[in-house]
Amino acid sequence: MNDEISRLIALQDFDTELAGFDREAERIREDLAAREQSAKDRETQAGQCRERAAELEKSREAIRAAGEEAAERIKERQVKMMQVQTSREHQALLKEIEDAKKQIRDTEEQMLQAEEDAEAELKRAAELEQLCKGELKLLAEAAKKAEEAVRQIEARQAEVAVSRSQLAKDIPEAQRKRYDKLLVKRKGLAVVRVVAGVCQGCFMTVPPQHFNLVRKGGEVCSCPACQRILYYKPDPNQPEQPQTLRSQIEEMDEAEDEDDELNE
Repeated sequence: MNDEISRLIALQDFDTELAGFDREAERIREDLAAREQSAKDRETQAGQCRERAAELEKSREAIRAAGEEAAERIKERQVKMMQVQTSREHQALLKEIEDAKKQIRDTEEQMLQAEEDAEAELKRAAELEQLCKGELKLLAEAAKKAEEAVRQIEARQAEVAVSRSQLAKDIPEAQRKRYDKLLVKRKGLAVVRVVAGVCQGCFMTVPPQHFNLVRKGGEVCSCPACQRILYYKPDPNQPEQPQTLRSQIEEMDEAEDEDDELNE
């Protein structure tokens, strides 16, 4: 394997490591943000519980007023019963009194239910607020640890970036530009190994003649299918597999289209 291929492999290793730093830092930030959101959600839920409790208290007042109105109606109808002359009027007043009494019983039940519901909402609000308080305390500690972890990641990332920059200077400009273009186009994977005659980037079989060039390691070779830069490292557990002529032709046709797109 010549020095140029070795440098490209090392450059890919650096870029993979750098991408890993970014993912790890992002994971830490996302985890912290999720915990912050959880605390905010509990705080919001507690506020909603207290709002519902206040609404239930208002409804109790309205129910109480309706009950008091029914009680007044009973008194009025009882006074009128002393003044009516006919049995029909008397029966009508009795019915109104019974209806009012039923309304009072209903309002008492409704008030009791509203009171129980309001107490439940206030209890739930207190529980949520207590949980939120505990989460915020833990969150403050987690934020410090996360900040330190990200700082360490960024420091290591800066060191790797310097090494990567130094290595890149030793790679011919044309090859480096091609590598950088592949890195973007192939989502961070520009240099890949060939295992058992298969490109580990696109998992297409490399034609035997082309694979022989990769194995020799004397020149930089690209995958005919995905255009990634290939290198070979023997693996005793993966024997090389022959490729049919038809599959070679099909893959070469696909490679021509990919190559035209990459060179645009």
